[in-house]
Amino acid sequence: MARRSSRLVRSAAVFLLLALSVKPQFKPASPPQQPHSGGATQGTPSEQPGGTGAPIFSVRVNLVRLLVSVRDTSGAVLTNLNKQDFRVLDNDVPQQLALFERNTSLPLSVAILVDTSGSTQIDLRYEVDSVLRFISALLGSGNPDDTFALFTFNWRTNLEVDFSRSQKRAERALHGLRGEGGTSLYDAIYLASDSLAEREGRHVMVIVTDGGDTTSYKHYADALAAAQRADVVMYPIVVIPIEADAGRNIGGEHALATLAASTGGRTFHPESFDRLDATFADILQELRTQYLLGFYPKDVREQPQAFHRVEVKLPDPALRVSARSGYYEP
Repeated sequence: MARRSSRLVRSAAVFLLLALSVKPQFKPASPPQQPHSGGATQGTPSEQPGGTGAPIFSVRVNLVRLLVSVRDTSGAVLTNLNKQDFRVLDNDVPQQLALFERNTSLPLSVAILVDTSGSTQIDLRYEVDSVLRFISALLGSGNPDDTFALFTFNWRTNLEVDFSRSQKRAERALHGLRGEGGTSLYDAIYLASDSLAEREGRHVMVIVTDGGDTTSYKHYADALAAAQRADVVMYPIVVIPIEADAGRNIGGEHALATLAASTGGRTFHPESFDRLDATFADILQELRTQYLLGFYPKDVREQPQAFHRVEVKLPDPALRVSARSGYYEP
């Protein structure tokens, strides 16, 4: 009897092990809904391979945001336009605005890039003082979540202050600068754009430089694409350009102007260091008076990673509109 009981116990144990080794397969009655972060979605059902199972939905969230500034023929900023005044085209196809804000208060992330190449050594202290006053004005008004980051660049790019509201950190970093080496402008734009890409709110880049690029590994097209992908508005400040064309980097200035226009910003050429403060004040005023437009692309061909050309138009062609020239599809 004892041997029989032992055999029964062993058989029961083997049966239990076999039962545990077979994992049950659960199939939901309907697919779980995927979370998404705001905005409308577009989905189309498709069957699993073999024609069995629940449908799979492809979900795309692709709100395109545009920061827009408008000026009249005298250069004065216009802040009283309405949603119906704006017409937006995506690859020449009219789009319907799903988002409109006048004088948007979305927080600013401002990357400030200061040229510390050898040619800036003599006048660097004037630039430093103006940059510090700009940071103080930026943080002293507007959204309390506004932040800045400070980059310097010569033959290499350094992140001196990561995104912060600490003026003391900026002061310590800026007062320790000295000019040396070449100018890797495109590298600096590329790296700063990458740091801005995932931040909430508006992305702005202010570049203080005296000319073009001389030592970058990246090219103009790389810098522009990085800025476009990061939704950056760029404001280059060309400090005291040399008047004689023989010693002036006209090509570099033209490249900066094109970068600014393509991202919805502007280029500044202050005539003296006394005008630097006025230039920074002009940039700050524009940042406080931007329109925010948003649309979900409709009736345009979907092509991942493709560039879409965008135009923003107003009924009055005399008005000057600043907006980025397009966006890259996810």
